[in-house]
Amino acid sequence: MADEMTFEHVLPVQIRFNDVDQYGHMNNSSYFSLYDLAKTSYLRDVFGQKEWNRIGIVVANINADFLAPVFFSDELVIETSVVHLGHKSFTLLQRAVDKVSGIRKCQCRTVMVGYSIATKEPVELPLEFKQAICNYEGKSLEELSQK
Repeated sequence: MADEMTFEHVLPVQIRFNDVDQYGHMNNSSYFSLYDLAKTSYLRDVFGQKEWNRIGIVVANINADFLAPVFFSDELVIETSVVHLGHKSFTLLQRAVDKVSGIRKCQCRTVMVGYSIATKEPVELPLEFKQAICNYEGKSLEELSQK
């Protein structure tokens, strides 16, 4: 599924000196920092200058598949897309891709849940929130609601 996807959001990232471990490749924990950076950029692009963070969202689950090593000299981009919209959650698919070769180095799925700071409970995602994602992704709510 992910191989034939088109990602609307692509963020070039810089590999930092402290991202590289003693073996000369990017440490597995560094990917999550880059994925977080791309999540923030994605949300800003989807919701513009609105206060996109007025709805609380938290990470409920995150899984990564490390497919090939990334080295300090590699040029990396992070691709981000919402692949599922539920009632209270949505799933992001993110990929770390070598900009020059196009080789997928890592893939990550993150389930984000609407969350109320006041009640400390999951909340339904507002329709306006879902529609903004659909508009950005160029897909209908029905398409993104399917598993």
